[in-house]
Amino acid sequence: MKLGLAALLCLSSLVWLSECTPPTCYSRALDLSKEIMTLLDKIHTSHRTKTCAEILPVIFLDVHNSCITTKLRDFLYVVLNHPNQYCREKPRMVLLKRKIQTLYSIITRICYRDLVFFTDDCQAIDTGNTSPYYAEDRLQLLQEDR
Repeated sequence: MKLGLAALLCLSSLVWLSECTPPTCYSRALDLSKEIMTLLDKIHTSHRTKTCAEILPVIFLDVHNSCITTKLRDFLYVVLNHPNQYCREKPRMVLLKRKIQTLYSIITRICYRDLVFFTDDCQAIDTGNTSPYYAEDRLQLLQEDR
C-alpha cells in the first residue's frame, strides 16, 4: 500500500513539474502589462485612490507597439513625480510604480532584441483604438479591385 501511495505521489509531482515552464521574455512582458492594466483599473475605480488617479494619463499597454517604451517612460515619470506625497506612498501606487519599472526594464534591457513590434501607432496607446495596418488596407483595396 505504501509503495502504491509513493508511486502515485511521485507521478503526480512529475505531472505538476512538467506543466511548470519558465516564462519567456515575451510572456513575462505580456503578463506584466495585463497586471498593470488591471492595477490601473483598480486605482481608477477605488474610492481610496481615485483622487490619485486623476493626474495619471490614460494608457493602454500593448507590448506589440514600438511606442510602448517612450509611453512607459513618460508614465513612469508621472508616477514617480506625483504632486501629492500622500498618493506616492499609497500601496497600490507603489506597486504600480514597481510593476512599471519592471516592465520598462524588461522591454528596454532584458528582452531588448527578443520582442517583435508589429506596429508603431502611438495614438493607440493613448486611446486604446488600434488603426488597421497599412498593408491590410492595401490588400483589401487590391482585392476589391478584382
